[in-house]
Amino acid sequence: MEAIQHKDEDIFDELTLVQAAKKGDLEAFSQLVKRYDRNIFRIAQHITHNEEDAQDVVQEAFLKAYRNLQQFQGNSKFYTWLVRIAVNEALMKLRRRRADKTVSIDEDVETEDGSMPREVADWSPNPEQLYGQSELGDILKKTIQGLPPGFRTVFVLRDVEGMSTEETAEMLGLSVPAVKSRLLRARLQLRERLSKYFKSKRGGDKQP
Repeated sequence: MEAIQHKDEDIFDELTLVQAAKKGDLEAFSQLVKRYDRNIFRIAQHITHNEEDAQDVVQEAFLKAYRNLQQFQGNSKFYTWLVRIAVNEALMKLRRRRADKTVSIDEDVETEDGSMPREVADWSPNPEQLYGQSELGDILKKTIQGLPPGFRTVFVLRDVEGMSTEETAEMLGLSVPAVKSRLLRARLQLRERLSKYFKSKRGGDKQP
């Protein structure tokens, strides 16, 4: 009960800061930046896999949020709105980097969900457990980098950042079924790639 109350207080405090920032209080907006800049940077770095690009994304996201603050109606959490801006900025970075290939949040999503076994949705090893181990964390980061941007973004928000399916859908402007479909496909691809890595590593260890 206390945790719920604390969460409600956080949301109320966020709204107070947003309302003050709308009235021109720069310090209030600065507090929002301090509260979320690390999270936004982490998400941006997962998507772009480039520290400089991620830093640019953070700056552009907060700048756009400030410029368009009056358009924020409060129908969702400010953080949800901010993440959506940041994700779009990060994907734009990828588009510029791959001028010969269109990158979209809707890329590579044609699938029949029924053709995939549902029991593999909760796969092992667990991403959070992998991140707790430096070597395996590096392996997972490189594996995530190989995912299509649309899958990568959903996976980062759901399995790395711990967002709910509903929050992820709202942040990306997707339906809940679309998020579930992409998350399942991302987990399948990651599991397959990690399995290949560990098999090759075991094979290498056996060699004299």
